[in-house]
Amino acid sequence: MNKILIANRGEIALRIMRSAKEMGIKTVAVFSEADRNALHVRYADEAVCIGPAPSSQSYLAGSKIIDACKLTGAEGIHPGYGFLSENAVFAQQVADAGLILIGPSPKAMEVMGNKLSAKAAALKYNIPMVPGTEEAIENVEEAKLRAIEVGFPILIKAAAGGGGKGMRIVENVADFEEQMQLAVSEATSAFGDGAVFIERYVTSPRHIEIQVLGDQHGNIVHLFERDCSVQRRHQKVIEEAPSFILTEEIRAKMGKCAVDVARSVNYTGAGTVEFILDENLDFFFLEMNTRLQVEHPVTEFITGIDLVKEQIKIARGEKLSFKQEDLKINGHAVELRVYAEDPNNNFLPDIGKLQTYKTPKGIGVRVDDGFEEGMEIPIYYDPMIAKLITYGKDRSEAIERMIRAIDEYEITGIQTTLSFGKFVMQHKAFISGNFNTHFVNLHFNAESLVVEEEPEALIAAVIAARLFEKGGDAVVLEPSIANNSNWKKNRLKY
Repeated sequence: MNKILIANRGEIALRIMRSAKEMGIKTVAVFSEADRNALHVRYADEAVCIGPAPSSQSYLAGSKIIDACKLTGAEGIHPGYGFLSENAVFAQQVADAGLILIGPSPKAMEVMGNKLSAKAAALKYNIPMVPGTEEAIENVEEAKLRAIEVGFPILIKAAAGGGGKGMRIVENVADFEEQMQLAVSEATSAFGDGAVFIERYVTSPRHIEIQVLGDQHGNIVHLFERDCSVQRRHQKVIEEAPSFILTEEIRAKMGKCAVDVARSVNYTGAGTVEFILDENLDFFFLEMNTRLQVEHPVTEFITGIDLVKEQIKIARGEKLSFKQEDLKINGHAVELRVYAEDPNNNFLPDIGKLQTYKTPKGIGVRVDDGFEEGMEIPIYYDPMIAKLITYGKDRSEAIERMIRAIDEYEITGIQTTLSFGKFVMQHKAFISGNFNTHFVNLHFNAESLVVEEEPEALIAAVIAARLFEKGGDAVVLEPSIANNSNWKKNRLKY
């Protein structure tokens, strides 16, 4: 492949383009009308507008993306993550058009795209499963009896999709039927598929995922694990590699299971096998994501391997250049997803203009972003501004470096998750490693950040008072300005 089209936008499009450029591969950007001035459009060798702002008319329009390939002569498509990256129908359309999808086969996507068929494939290799049903619930009474057998609380889950949609926790048998109806309704609305199944609800889970790579010659390796347990609304906010709590023995077992799951569908490319880990350090298969993950940079830091380059090489038909025994963990990495969200308001999206945007620098700091100062955060897409990743010789150094990087990161004009990230990095539960997917519910609320910001507001008030005493003009500081990151960094002139 001498030219590839990146069927995505923002930071992941830029990240893929940079690796392609290092490989001497030309890149084509596609963009919606809302992204006409986006950084990935300017960075690419060529760019094609594929439609209006709504993703359904642009980034999800597979036929337009294929047409853009034909127009520009691109031989392959890298879908990034999100949008069409796990769409088996699109993957088949790409193949039918004589193009190369930089990802797994349509069949692998189809099997792993449904939690029930994924479980069936994994069971061929005796992968540990959470006790529950192995098929979709059809008879409510039979399902209720199975739930009693498994033991409450249980979890009703949609077979299709993810992100917490179509998921219901049921505490007792009396609520089972009502909660199942709600789960089916939500799954049907979100995914067009109302199939649900039940599992025992693990009350204090860790979310551990294993990165895998498979080539077209039957070679599959794992690149160790990532701990993605700090989440809000069942979606990750902070990830790290390796996990703080895994022993070498558990790591080896999970790695082997992940490779076996990939082998069950003859997997090619980069993928991630997700597990939950209970309080007894027993692990259970959750699902497989058949794409590059948002949090892949932490794995790149600890292994020294560029996952995008490996994806492209595999799509070219090349063999993996390393074996499992060649891989080892070096140091520790932490990632914070910097969202345009207000942590003080239940993490609701906050759109607007990036009035100030200055990224941190220095050893062991990586920022994958797709914005610059003065740009607007569009309302049409995911509100992630950037991924902030830090690396250290050990976990303590990575955390310390993250705190320093957060303090250096200057964003004004919108609310972001930077303050939440610092809160997590300094919390004793996170530092000690004694946390699970309920971290936000257990340890965080709006007052957590207000208390932290009070000293800055007090300093602002004191300075204003002293200026007034000296006969200068009175300085009136609104709370939002007093707590502004520019103020904290002494950028306010007086």
